Amino acid sequence: MLLATDLDGTFLAGDPEDRLSLYQTIAAHPEIKLAYVTGRSLEAVLPLLADPTLPHPDYIIADVGATMVHGDSLQPIQPLQNAVDALWPGESQVASAVEGFNLERQDVPQVRRCSYFCTPEQAAAPELQAIADSLGCDLLYSAARYLDFLPKGVNKGSSLEALAAWLELDDDQVLAAGDTLNDLSMLTSKFHGVCVGKSELTLLNATQHHSRTLHAQRSGCGGILEAFAHFGFLGEHGIAAEKRQAAQPGKSEMVMVYHRLPYEEYRGNDGKLQRRRPTSPNGIIPTLLSFFGDGRPGSWVAWAIHEGDEEEPFETHTTVDAERYPKLKAARVALTKEEVDIFYKRFSKEAFWPTLHTFWERATFREDDWQVFLKVNRSFAERTALEAAEGATVWLHDYNLWMVPGYLRELRPDLKIAFFHHTYFPSADVFNVLPWRRQIIGSLLQCDYIGFHIPRQVENFVDVARGVTPLQTVSRQNCAPRFITYGCAVGLERMTTAVDTGSRVVKLGAHPVGLDIDRVRSALDNPKIRDMMARLREELVGIKLILSVERLDYTKGILEKLNAYERLLEENPELLGKVTLVTVCVPAAKEMTIYDELQSQIEQAVGRINGRFARIGWTPLQFFFRSLPFEEVSAWYAMADVMWITPLRDGLNLVAKEFVAAQGLLGGSGVLVLSEFAGAAAELKGALLTNPHDPADLTSTCYWALNLPKDEAQARLRELFDIVSYNDIRRWGDEFLSAVAEAPFELEKPENVSAIGLAS
Repeated sequence: MLLATDLDGTFLAGDPEDRLSLYQTIAAHPEIKLAYVTGRSLEAVLPLLADPTLPHPDYIIADVGATMVHGDSLQPIQPLQNAVDALWPGESQVASAVEGFNLERQDVPQVRRCSYFCTPEQAAAPELQAIADSLGCDLLYSAARYLDFLPKGVNKGSSLEALAAWLELDDDQVLAAGDTLNDLSMLTSKFHGVCVGKSELTLLNATQHHSRTLHAQRSGCGGILEAFAHFGFLGEHGIAAEKRQAAQPGKSEMVMVYHRLPYEEYRGNDGKLQRRRPTSPNGIIPTLLSFFGDGRPGSWVAWAIHEGDEEEPFETHTTVDAERYPKLKAARVALTKEEVDIFYKRFSKEAFWPTLHTFWERATFREDDWQVFLKVNRSFAERTALEAAEGATVWLHDYNLWMVPGYLRELRPDLKIAFFHHTYFPSADVFNVLPWRRQIIGSLLQCDYIGFHIPRQVENFVDVARGVTPLQTVSRQNCAPRFITYGCAVGLERMTTAVDTGSRVVKLGAHPVGLDIDRVRSALDNPKIRDMMARLREELVGIKLILSVERLDYTKGILEKLNAYERLLEENPELLGKVTLVTVCVPAAKEMTIYDELQSQIEQAVGRINGRFARIGWTPLQFFFRSLPFEEVSAWYAMADVMWITPLRDGLNLVAKEFVAAQGLLGGSGVLVLSEFAGAAAELKGALLTNPHDPADLTSTCYWALNLPKDEAQARLRELFDIVSYNDIRRWGDEFLSAVAEAPFELEKPENVSAIGLAS
């Protein structure tokens, strides 16, 4: 069958349970073809295609019948569209002909039609009809205010009849649904029809004697469901047989959803699966774990590799650390190694990661990988739906799980969904390179709250979202004094804190991730680390230590930094023998071959620099191409005179905060040189900011840091330590969840009016 439905007041309206029931029924029956038949232009329909809670149409009839396209490709349905095009006199001819009528043009997209606001008196003027006749146009007046000039004989009904004939459908296989007078032509055609509840009185009067048109009691989707039952479209058992079993709520009031488990799994010598604390330098896992350190109960949803052929059964639930986190359990999502490799190690890192960090020219987009990404996100949503208690808070993390909110909202509309975007979020001209931008933004807009590190990233998101769907700004706030406004590349004066999508209000906020200060303190109090610091202190007598710690990644600006260091030594020969750069570079997983060339270039640069400047007893550059335990890295933090952090683009950069914490706890005077393109630059007042895209600035700022007077260095560090110690991980979590818990905005919207202000 073909369901041909109007949108505003019909397919987009009705009781939430009725909407969910109808949408699920359509999704469960591929034999039900769906056609949006609307007064909106095609351009104004596009935002709906980004809404993951709506069934995707097979066909779209837009512009009150003047536009007909395929739902998947959005290409014209030929030869149907050509037939309409031949009847249209042109927009300029219509506009010129009605100049003397003082009609106000509707400021919405219009194709093959001209739409005006019009009073009933104006619409009744015979001169207006005469102009339409002379142009070869029809006039359509609806809702006592909308006047459309359309190609002669073209309306919703005529285009629906043409589509049904093209599809070779019998009349009884088509159901048309609407609620306003511009739906009359399809509701009085030869098909079955339904005027949903709360339809215009003029439409009800015009169809009351039409035997194939039902006047439903329930509004919107509820009326369509009534018609399904009335006309017997789903057999004798009707809609009742189509209802899905709702996901049964779990017991966790807080569900943390992150792509990785909070521990590492490995096979022991006996072949059995074992667990250990994370050895990866990933700073966010201990940060999130610390949130459960006070005994807070909850679930942690993450993947676990399972091929399905292991002898031991798959454990969905495991304890995380009974001693440190007694009420936290891991809820494992079973993925094959191939799925993990595609979802995370290949697709996320080759398509999304470079785009988010503004290196779109490095991105590779594969549709088959996207399908795996969707499948994995769906699995995460299903597991989360089973873990969360009624009305629980679900806290999702980062771009790997972009599509989970859309799936989860469908499965569990009762949940409060919060999302934190740890990675940098770029401007619209960069993000829009992604082929799936509409689906991604549509999913994220199903959240109740979305957090980013800094205001600039919030505004970038809002800008991208405005290009996908109509948004109304609900509230804004100043960024100072919490954030730098004009003093760095990622600063901003004001940011948006809530937007209205037309169906929900999404709150937004800037929350730079804080540090677990106790973790740094514990590392520095370790006797072995104190011994290590003492040894380093002896080795570095007379040497100023520049420290760099980062992962192997082109976004980190490692090669640019090495070249700047070479220039520093070249231009300042007095530094030879008196300064050493120690770089700790954590290698990428061996499956991530995209970094092989960068690694080779870095190794060549290290060899070249040491070859040019090394002397007996002095090595200008020590490069550790491996992961070091956090405790050892903390010792290096404590000994560094300059911390040189120069990513080309970064969401935040926790390493900068770890350095500040280590120095501050020991009363040091180390200088933080920080890229102004790192999110932390908008927060860490006291750092020396540098532009990593400017080789001269990289070199001069590092030289400045090496020669900074001690009293100024100490003053800057005190300011930095005050920021880092006050805005710690606990405050970050509490402030984020407090923002999530605040009562949502309640906005009343008039019936039968779309988000763009045009009845359809």
